[in-house]
Amino acid sequence: MKLHIAIPALDELDFLPQTLVAIVQQQTLFPYKVYICVNQPEAWWIDPEKVEICENNQELLCFLEEVREIKGVRIEIIDKTSVGEGWPENKSGVGWARKTLFDEIIKTAADEDVIISLDADTLFNENYFQSIGENFTQNKIDILSVPYYHKLTDDENANRAILRYEIYLRNYFINMHRIGSPYTFTAIGSAMAVRVRALKKIRGISPLSSGEDFYLLQKLRKMSPISNYNIELVHPAARFSTRVPFGTGPAMINFLQGNEEAYPIYHHSLFAKIKETYDIIPALFTEDKSTEFIEFLKKQYKTDDLWGPLRKNFKTLTLFTRAFHEKADGLRILQFLKTKHNSRDAARYYSTDQLLKIRDSLFESEMNLRKLDAFIFRTPDSDIGTPKRMS
Repeated sequence: MKLHIAIPALDELDFLPQTLVAIVQQQTLFPYKVYICVNQPEAWWIDPEKVEICENNQELLCFLEEVREIKGVRIEIIDKTSVGEGWPENKSGVGWARKTLFDEIIKTAADEDVIISLDADTLFNENYFQSIGENFTQNKIDILSVPYYHKLTDDENANRAILRYEIYLRNYFINMHRIGSPYTFTAIGSAMAVRVRALKKIRGISPLSSGEDFYLLQKLRKMSPISNYNIELVHPAARFSTRVPFGTGPAMINFLQGNEEAYPIYHHSLFAKIKETYDIIPALFTEDKSTEFIEFLKKQYKTDDLWGPLRKNFKTLTLFTRAFHEKADGLRILQFLKTKHNSRDAARYYSTDQLLKIRDSLFESEMNLRKLDAFIFRTPDSDIGTPKRMS
């Protein structure tokens, strides 16, 4: 089994070298190759406000050419930045970069090989690649959402923003796990790995301008369970950034500007409303029921007959349950939470030390849940209708 490391890079001359150092320091028995897609829209070459990024990317290309062979590590450079090679209109962003990387890897990779998705500013310990390889071989997994932990910096504002964002993410994960949702995962592009055969089954990644990591994991989850535990972590950078419409960088900017409600800490009672619907799935198999979540789904799908077509096409409770979760997927859950959320965020009044303690407490709780799932995952059930074990 080989590992294929996929890294999109846009304006990353100051950060990618550090990630490359982490890569060449890897202590692993698994052979690996690095793929880097340096990219930006073609139109930026004639945009006075963007041309500096293009020039930065050119410097990065030159740097990569010089270090193409570092300690025996092969680097495949994909040039989507030079004049005439940039993204065309309406086809740009990190989603297109990841798709380009994944598609290039699939051309030659074996089905059993594993793609490790990183960002150009992600750091990790020297055993990270080995831990991923062992995880996939020993536990027979196909999809992995890797545990993550943002390290703090000397920037107080950045620290507060990233701590608040992590609290949002971890609160969401813990509550999704608590209700037994099949969509219990954290979508971070630099913290996921997938076996090539699984990626082929879903016909690759959807090239969205951002959020491609969420939709990829959701698409994969509809095919097979996702493992959430790895003994080694990744450490994404805590940076204010506008390179993508949403994600870590934009989230941090929202917190800096006082717009915490863009990434709210959802109250546990909202997840309980979803659990209420999960509990009546057997009854829905034979008759209509009403819950707040079901009424929301009716509005989203613009129909009062959500379950009739499912009962007609899926004749057993197991198949019906799977179809239910296909319909009431992670995106619908997020939409429901955003629509129903109305509590005020008190975290803005907490000190940085208090936010750090909350983050670390949630991190510990989340890691315990991830470890618990790792034991269960060793005898996985590929049916999406089988929720995770309740904590």
